[in-house]
Amino acid sequence: MGKPIVALVGRPNVGKSTLFNRLTGRRTAIVDDQPGVTRDRLYGDVEWDNRKFTLIDTGGLFLEDPEFRRDVEKQVGKALAEADVVVFMVDARVGPLVEDERIAQELLKAKSRTIVAVNKVDNFREQDFYEFYRLGLGEPVPISGLHGLNIDELLDRIVELLPEGREEEKEEGVRVAIVGRPNVGKSTLVNALLRDERMIVSDIAGTTRDAIDTSFERDGRRYILIDTAGIMKRSRLKRGIEYYGVVRALRSVDRADVVLLVLDTGAGVVEQDKKIAGYVEESGKGVIIVINKWDLHANMNVFRRDFEAYVRAELDFIDYAPVHFVSAQTGQGVDKIMEKVDAVQKERSRWITTGNLNSWLQEAVYLNPPPGSGKHGLKFYYATQVGSRPPVIAFFVNNPELVRSSYKRYLERQLRQAYGFEGTPVRLVFRARKRSSEK
Repeated sequence: MGKPIVALVGRPNVGKSTLFNRLTGRRTAIVDDQPGVTRDRLYGDVEWDNRKFTLIDTGGLFLEDPEFRRDVEKQVGKALAEADVVVFMVDARVGPLVEDERIAQELLKAKSRTIVAVNKVDNFREQDFYEFYRLGLGEPVPISGLHGLNIDELLDRIVELLPEGREEEKEEGVRVAIVGRPNVGKSTLVNALLRDERMIVSDIAGTTRDAIDTSFERDGRRYILIDTAGIMKRSRLKRGIEYYGVVRALRSVDRADVVLLVLDTGAGVVEQDKKIAGYVEESGKGVIIVINKWDLHANMNVFRRDFEAYVRAELDFIDYAPVHFVSAQTGQGVDKIMEKVDAVQKERSRWITTGNLNSWLQEAVYLNPPPGSGKHGLKFYYATQVGSRPPVIAFFVNNPELVRSSYKRYLERQLRQAYGFEGTPVRLVFRARKRSSEK
């Protein structure tokens, strides 16, 4: 059913990115003293007390500008309702500010499960952080994200508020999530996919609070289209709000087998597209890049060639994804989408016999021997597939630490050349194994 989502919110420069890095165990978010510098990756997986959840870092909420306040508050209220738990970060050194109180009001309106994390506490005995009770969001948790103090209590509180584990969904067909920014034609594409259907089975309530999954059949095969909200574009709204548009998209990706990432030929590839594509890859889902509105260009064939090269360069980390051009408005190319979905799902489920795989491995190593030689060089003994959806290939070697990233990439390229795996990530794992004579 997908992992629960926990969102970090707060004013700029209260330490959200520092805490994000602390909880995820990575330095993936940019940290700087200048407000509003969150630019890069915004999600990471966290595990605590045998519970896993997806943590989302955000840009700071700017609510002080009266011109945009109404739009901002509307978007915040709608988006915060999507998170299972909200960690509202405030700064102990400056105390609760008017902006903090405004954010607290929006959290109360959204009826979010909220924890107030009072960051930058230097002295837990003497520093007074109880003034944050007045925000009306319950007992605050004092922490120091920079020094890692009292983080365990914060994690305990988060886990307490996470929803109970949900039952796995029944196999009802291939689950297809359609994600993309507003105005790329996502809704039109959904309508085009369903317009000529004569066998609508049902509307299935999804796990997101207001999403409806549409189940339908085509050529005897059943599919479920997962409804998603558009990923918010960079607009008049101040920085930070746009990040919340990703929350529902992450949920939809978690629940999907195959994801259609819809791009607009006018806007091209933007950072939000890259973030979602990265999440799809890390989640092991199948992906098809759908380019909409390409019929608006005069020389369509030349444009198609050049635009596909541009998209592949921008999304090179999912270079295995097929690129499909459509016009959702006219229906051009739409009828081929579900065929591609079937093909990608088949590749995700592909299983290679151990004998076949080892014949391939022997040839791949012969054509390009691994770096190093002699007694202490890298040696491959055998390979076997240990998982699917996505495919997982285990290589047994003398020392996994000798496997360089460049050689991993070589093996993946050779695997794809031999077996396809179009549209799906492939996981390569390397395990230590002694030679038979040493057993």
